Amino acid sequence: MTDSSNATVVVYSGGMDSYTVLHRVLRETRNVHALSFHYGQRHSRELDVARRVCEELRVAHQVVDITAIHGLIDNSALTDDSRPMPDDDYAEDNLTATVVPNRNMILLSLAIAKAVNVGAGRVAYGAHGGDHVLYPDCRPAFVEAMNDVAAIANFSPVEIHAPYLNANKEQILADGLAMGLDYANTWTCYVGEELACGRCGSCRERLAAFAAHGIKDPLNYADTSHV
Repeated sequence: MTDSSNATVVVYSGGMDSYTVLHRVLRETRNVHALSFHYGQRHSRELDVARRVCEELRVAHQVVDITAIHGLIDNSALTDDSRPMPDDDYAEDNLTATVVPNRNMILLSLAIAKAVNVGAGRVAYGAHGGDHVLYPDCRPAFVEAMNDVAAIANFSPVEIHAPYLNANKEQILADGLAMGLDYANTWTCYVGEELACGRCGSCRERLAAFAAHGIKDPLNYADTSHV
């Protein structure tokens, strides 16, 4: 496959999963368009990290402001900072408050438009197996359905590429470490304070992945007592 035919739009949040996806795609093609979204999330730490990483990698990067839709998707602890952030491991019964309504369908739809606009044949995002229990828009059935729609929604078909769809966080980290990635260049915490909180589900999952590999997470945390 030629580089031009493998052009890819990467939905890049600045988090650990999308950071690994970005580098994996960059190993396949340099024709990459990184796309980040400001949708009214309760902090922008990930977006700041995403900008810096793309500048260092010299990857085309666009941050799209879609905060106008915030009132449509504010029924979530990730988009309403007046709601308490759950402090526990990933499980359907305690982290449903972090589900943002229709988020990945919205973001992927915009990324597909970007792909058609620039002649890219793929859109890649970081859905993974660890999210299946909680987030419907990270499950294989959703990815398959979006892939079917992306093939017919425009004159130019687009493939939805989720390389870690059946992998967990530990396996994603293993792949990134094998690529020599520095995860200090990511932000995972749901809380946008100076230090990662270490208590939210996202921090806990990340810390557990590093612990499973017997290495220290390069980020600094306010609380790692549960690890």
